[in-house]
Amino acid sequence: MAAVSTDLCQAQDFLAYPAIDIRDGRVVRLAQGDYARETRYGDDPLAVIRGYAEQGARWLHLVDLDAARAGGYTLTPLLRDIAATTDLQVQTGGGVRVRDDVARLLDAGASRVVIGSLAVREPGLVLAWLGEFGPARITVALDTRQDAGGVWRLPVHGWTEDADATLDELAARFERAGLVHLLSTDIARDGMLSGPNLDLYRHLRAVAPGLRVQASGGVRALDDIAAARAQGCAGIVLGRALLEGRFSVAEALSC
Repeated sequence: MAAVSTDLCQAQDFLAYPAIDIRDGRVVRLAQGDYARETRYGDDPLAVIRGYAEQGARWLHLVDLDAARAGGYTLTPLLRDIAATTDLQVQTGGGVRVRDDVARLLDAGASRVVIGSLAVREPGLVLAWLGEFGPARITVALDTRQDAGGVWRLPVHGWTEDADATLDELAARFERAGLVHLLSTDIARDGMLSGPNLDLYRHLRAVAPGLRVQASGGVRALDDIAAARAQGCAGIVLGRALLEGRFSVAEALSC
C-alpha cells in the first residue's frame, strides 16, 4: 500500500470515531442501512461508550436510528450522560429536521450535529445553519452509491430513489459555503466488513479538497484505517469491527 502525502494530514490530526448506533435503546448495526438486517450488540450503550473512552477515544459518532426513520431525536438523556461521565466529544445525528433540532443537540453537549438526508433534500436550509451555528459545528453526511456510468449518486427515501444532485455537486457546494466536516459512506460497503471504498475518498479529495472527509463503511482491519489515512481522509468511523472485537480503540488510534 503506497502512502499518499497530503497537506491536510500533515497539518491536522487524523481522528478515529467509534460509532454507536442505537435502536430501541440497544446498540445495533444495520447491514447496508436495512432495518430488517439488524445485529444487536448490547442493551447498555453507555457502558460500551465508557469502554471506548477508557481505551483512549477522543470522539464518538452517535446515531439515533429510531429518529433517522421517524424524526424526533431521542438520545438527549444519553448525550447528557456522556458529557457528564466522559471526556468524549460527540458528533451525533438522526432525525434532524429543523433548526431547533440543531440548537437542542448542541445545548445538550454535542460538539457537532450530523445532518444527512436533509442536506440532500434541502441543502439551502443546511447552508443557512452553517452560517448561524458555525461551519465546524455541523457534519454533513452524504450516503452515496455509484451508478453504472460511474457517477456517485445520492439515494433518498430509504435509499430507494436518487436525488437530482450528485455527490460531486453537493460536496463542492458545501465546500464553497465553508463546511469543514463531510462524512461519506459507500452504501454498498456499509456494515459489510468489505473494506472502505478508497476510490470514493480519492475522488472526494479531488472534487472538494478543502473538506475534512470522514471515511465510513466497511472497515474490517487496522490496515483499512491506515489506508484511509494515507488516502487523505481526516478521520474514519468505526462500527461493526470494533463491536466484534476485530481490533481495539487503542489499536485503531495507533494507526
